[in-house]
Amino acid sequence: MKSKKFTTEVGGRTLTAEFTNWAEHANGSCLVTYGETSVLATAVQSKSAREGIDFFPLTVDYEEKFYAAGKILGSRFMRREGKASDEAILVSRLIDRSIRPLFSQKIRNEVQVIVLALSIDENNDPDICSIIAASLALGTSDIRWAGPVGSVRIGKIDDKFIINPTYTERESILLDTVICGKDGKINMIEAGAQELSEDDMEKALELAVKEIDKLCNFQNKIIDELGKAKKEVELAEASHEMKIEFANMMHKKVEESIYIKEKTQRYEMLNALRREWAAISAEQFPHIHKTIADGLFEEAVDEIVHKNIIDPPAGKEKRPDGRGIKELRRIAAKVQVLPRIHGSGLFYRGETHVLSAATLGAPSDVQLIEGMEVRAKKRFMHHYNFPPFSVGEIKPMRGPGRRDIGHGALAERALVAIIPDVTEFPYTIRVVSETLSSNGSSSMGSVCGSTLALMDAGVPIKAPVAGIAMGLMLASPGETSDVKSPTTSDVEEEKVLPKYKILTDIQGPEDHHGDMDFKVAGTKNGITAVQMDVKVDGIPLKIMKEAFLQAREARLEILEIMLKELPGPRKELSSLAPRIITMRINPDKIRDVIGPGGKVINELIALTGAQIDIEQDGTIFITGPKEENAKKAEEEILALTKEFEVGEIIKGKVTRLFPFGAMVEVAPKQEGLVHISALSNFRVEQITDVVSPGDVIEVQIIEIDDQGRINLSAKAVRPLELKSPEARAKGAESLREQENHRNRNGNHRNRR
Repeated sequence: MKSKKFTTEVGGRTLTAEFTNWAEHANGSCLVTYGETSVLATAVQSKSAREGIDFFPLTVDYEEKFYAAGKILGSRFMRREGKASDEAILVSRLIDRSIRPLFSQKIRNEVQVIVLALSIDENNDPDICSIIAASLALGTSDIRWAGPVGSVRIGKIDDKFIINPTYTERESILLDTVICGKDGKINMIEAGAQELSEDDMEKALELAVKEIDKLCNFQNKIIDELGKAKKEVELAEASHEMKIEFANMMHKKVEESIYIKEKTQRYEMLNALRREWAAISAEQFPHIHKTIADGLFEEAVDEIVHKNIIDPPAGKEKRPDGRGIKELRRIAAKVQVLPRIHGSGLFYRGETHVLSAATLGAPSDVQLIEGMEVRAKKRFMHHYNFPPFSVGEIKPMRGPGRRDIGHGALAERALVAIIPDVTEFPYTIRVVSETLSSNGSSSMGSVCGSTLALMDAGVPIKAPVAGIAMGLMLASPGETSDVKSPTTSDVEEEKVLPKYKILTDIQGPEDHHGDMDFKVAGTKNGITAVQMDVKVDGIPLKIMKEAFLQAREARLEILEIMLKELPGPRKELSSLAPRIITMRINPDKIRDVIGPGGKVINELIALTGAQIDIEQDGTIFITGPKEENAKKAEEEILALTKEFEVGEIIKGKVTRLFPFGAMVEVAPKQEGLVHISALSNFRVEQITDVVSPGDVIEVQIIEIDDQGRINLSAKAVRPLELKSPEARAKGAESLREQENHRNRNGNHRNRR
């Protein structure tokens, strides 16, 4: 077996990149180990171009292997890995978004990157290792790629920024962000935060860039030593003659169509022009594949959108719908739109319409997660749906795809920071966002709609959250602006930035043809989530800082509109929502509530109609469909677990008689003994003279012995009177029946 290792230090721990012939038939592979977490990345490219496609066919798969965590996971009937978990899909997306911008999008050869998680320790997340391993697998392969790319996780605990925090450190973290990039630029961000300031986010980016540059230098040395010569691949390029023909026949028409404000009309016109151009190109250039003609059309739209924003001929930026570069689309917000839902919110931003519904459940409704990395209970869930009708398309409905899972996780990350603590609000919370109409930024629309739904449901969120999608139009490197940006090193010369314009609230064409999709969610106090994707090799820090500040302005404007509809969480929960009562008992009494084999608690659930969840520390959550159900269960549990005191006077029912006294039920499933001498002031000859089974009498607790047995007195409260002859005869008969029953049971036990 061949092997060559390279090491570097990242965050005070050793990162090892090992190159072996394990995956001998892959174009490139690399085993990266960080701590005791190891991942194997492979990269393979097809030998020929895929015919009839108009996109770069890149596939990225991150594969969890249960053995990596030393666990036998899965259901009882399926003990092997199956469909990718949400966590695996999110890591796949991280890798994809980091490496995709560094490929030429004109490549039509299929490329697949597979990352296998082979070993997972309790400290180091495999996602950072996976991005670096994928970068090295591509960088040392013969696949044409403009890497390497570096990746680092930055955390903030108190006032300190930490590089690649461990799982334990991330439990109490104020910022948790994965940042990727190269050459002093950022090309991918995924972040969750606890209302972090823009200044702190900038500091995290600056620290990340320094670490990323170190990692890229480390990778470049490896590539220089081990890298293969890159293969030449045929790019989907239009001929010079075709470009001239397009400019003469189509350019002006396309430009006019791009600036039709209404989305449906704009798309109809552009599609009509595509068909017209397809007919022209098929007639005049029959030897050129139609996908190349389609690509030329897309390039023209891209060039027009860029030019009219970055360097408009009239001196004023021209966006497709006529807005200014900082201008928001028309926003509308409405709550309580669905009659039987605990909380609902409808959010409009231009032609993007999102309906969010909040449902409150019992503490036991939490989602149990048992994955390779994560084993936890999840009490807040956000799910995002993107049906085909939202963009006027027809597609099969086959459950959430990668995009749905990614957008849902982003909105969940934005909202989890403002969800109240379980001690304050013990409900399990699920919010579902339905994208009804989409023209860009539906994930951030989900954040806004979900905030409205949560407030409508009466969830006491810490602060309202809004989200905004920012864009960027970046000129080619030769076209520079007058703005200069310092590099990561003070001794380097300042680099001149290319011309650029940052756009607020991007929609369809600006998202598709722009250079950055930058989503920021947060409260008025700070950022709760960030996601950034790019179509260029990276974004300079100065532009990133400007984008954060511009996003904050938009976020505050959106929050103001939302709060006009509903200023804050409703004071009362919806009448349709379940009611939860939280109580605490002595942990030693838990067995009294559960009973043998769960008998007692099941009887309580059947009696009251409430759901009862008991924690090991004695905390009990009672969830009832109505408040009276929960209160009835609370009363029963209080009676079951009541801790009596000597001298206390209570009423109880006589349950059993003995020649020496009577047993009185002082609480459910709990009895005390009244000795025959403590029944009345006179001498009681026979127990049935003064008391019968079923009588309710007042008694006082006179003693609780060291075994918890309770002794009672009736005469200390109200001495019992002599019963009538008929009652005494009936009581005597009952006593004889009890005696016979006890004797039969005793004989049966003796025979056994």
